Amino acid sequence: MASEQHAFAYDPEKNYDEDIMAQQRQIEKEIAETQPLVSGLFTFDDIVEEYTSEDAVYRHKIEDLKTRYANMRKTRGDGNCFFRAFGFAFLESLIKDPTDYSRFLELVTKSKDELIALGFPQFTLEDFYDTFIDIVKQVKSPGTVEKLVETFNDQGLSDYFVVYLRLIVSGFLQKKEDEYIHFIDGERTVKQFCSQEVEPMGKESDHIHIVALTKALEVPIRVEYMDREGLTCNAFTFSASDTSDDSLVKPAVSLLYRPGHYDILYPL
Repeated sequence: MASEQHAFAYDPEKNYDEDIMAQQRQIEKEIAETQPLVSGLFTFDDIVEEYTSEDAVYRHKIEDLKTRYANMRKTRGDGNCFFRAFGFAFLESLIKDPTDYSRFLELVTKSKDELIALGFPQFTLEDFYDTFIDIVKQVKSPGTVEKLVETFNDQGLSDYFVVYLRLIVSGFLQKKEDEYIHFIDGERTVKQFCSQEVEPMGKESDHIHIVALTKALEVPIRVEYMDREGLTCNAFTFSASDTSDDSLVKPAVSLLYRPGHYDILYPL
């Protein structure tokens, strides 16, 4: 029978794990060759066909987004998209806001000593911290968006920046362990959760990562959730304070979330 002729034949001598890893590396290589880490600006008309090819309901949600946002930037889907999208979008906003730039620079300049005090090894932090601070300083007047795009598409610089953001989140969660232990599953300590789900590159971000980053850096974030339910996106604002009234919070960064991925949004 044809089905028998084409049936899968297991070969006990073959290392299927290696085949799977090789396939994964090839996929990652293709993504890296075709997707920039941070793209140029798109209008929603530019990307509507890409979105609606996945699900027709997205067309309605694109129309909904167009009532509040003018443009978007895509980020590479490599598991680091939340941190990279946030980092780029916030630094871009600081180019036009010297007051918040000074506040932010002062805050992150103190972060290395705070992380060392929490037990992070100094020799591990140094290079990531130095690169992070150098990139932050790029937005000091006369910083340009073009230079920021160039920096964030340099794999080494961009990844170092992401690593340090991850360490900031890890440090914040560990410092506030009593507050966040109840949100961690699997009977893990906060430190175990951070070492497994926060610090490693390529680990996708969840609600707890966004809450911690928002509060650690005092930067409010709005996320527009685009799923397959309803005809409009559900927006949620993560406040840097404890207020529960979204109308009182002006987000510094707006992101679009599709299951497993974050891109950058630009309000009208």
